[in-house]
Amino acid sequence: MHPTIGFERDFFLLQEIRVKKKAKGPIMAHILRKIAPRIGAKVVMEPKWGIVGQINFASGRRRYFRFSSIDLNSLGATEIAKDKDYASFFLKRMGYPTIQGKTFYAKTFCEQIGSDQDIDAAYLYARKIGFPVIVKPNSASQGKGVALVHTRREFYRRMRAIFRIDRVALVQRPVAGNDYRIVVLDTKVISAYERIPLNVTGDGVSTIRQLLEKKQDAFIRSGRDTKLKFDDPRISAKLSRVKLRVDSVLEKGRKIYLLDNANLSAGGDSVDVTSQMHPEFKELAIRITKDMGLRLCGVDLMVVGDISHPVKKYWILEINAAPGLDHYAASGKQQEKIVEDLYLEVLKSMDA
Repeated sequence: MHPTIGFERDFFLLQEIRVKKKAKGPIMAHILRKIAPRIGAKVVMEPKWGIVGQINFASGRRRYFRFSSIDLNSLGATEIAKDKDYASFFLKRMGYPTIQGKTFYAKTFCEQIGSDQDIDAAYLYARKIGFPVIVKPNSASQGKGVALVHTRREFYRRMRAIFRIDRVALVQRPVAGNDYRIVVLDTKVISAYERIPLNVTGDGVSTIRQLLEKKQDAFIRSGRDTKLKFDDPRISAKLSRVKLRVDSVLEKGRKIYLLDNANLSAGGDSVDVTSQMHPEFKELAIRITKDMGLRLCGVDLMVVGDISHPVKKYWILEINAAPGLDHYAASGKQQEKIVEDLYLEVLKSMDA
């Protein structure tokens, strides 16, 4: 295990700076302001940054939020959920299937805490469990820095990139299946959707970069604020493994996946499966949320098979005490309505 005190503050400060440059607050704030009057509540936003707010209920109760973190879960459980390694430790101890992996530390952090688990130790571990391996920042969100690496060169390049944004990195054995996010509020599943990695389908004329540009234009037209990174080295690496480049013309009908993580913030697609979920998966997600001491939780699962069938084989990828639904809400009118209904339930719970 590892100490990470103070890192979250630094990480969120950087997020605040980025948000200020964009001059745009989180979608959650917009939604809360829109729906609060339905229950006689009012939302007051801090004007300088536009990222924190106060919810004033008709009962006189006041609650607060920051980005997608809302005043509902307890502090201790929230802090554990932010840390992938800590959360995995407790989930595994309670008998849930988690991803095999270990944590490793940036060189300066190793010196501070007296550890020899540096990038070289991480590489030896990757060799031990066998390439390819997944590498990811321990505390970052939205799929930042997550990569499937196949070679020593890729491994060191991606790990060094991770250590620029996090002092702690995870090296994990990859698992295959369908990627789902299930959002739970207390004893109820509010929404569930399958997450599909960033992909393009060829038309026989356009280059992969042009297909990505068309996808970006479609995001803008739909109101989705996802910004695709055409020069993402993870995309180049994935293309090179199938002997393609961003300037390659993709034959008509051929679909390729450009990232190994399915986060919507990275350009992934979502398919709503709330009504199709098997009751066993609903019960599982609710139990995980309760066992981790949370009321509101996004449970990310990798499932072998389909979520409409009974639970057989699955892994918990991670849990989220502040499940960011901005990109999901911006992916369509139906999704926006689902998120509005979710936050309306959250508001009612906060005033109980």
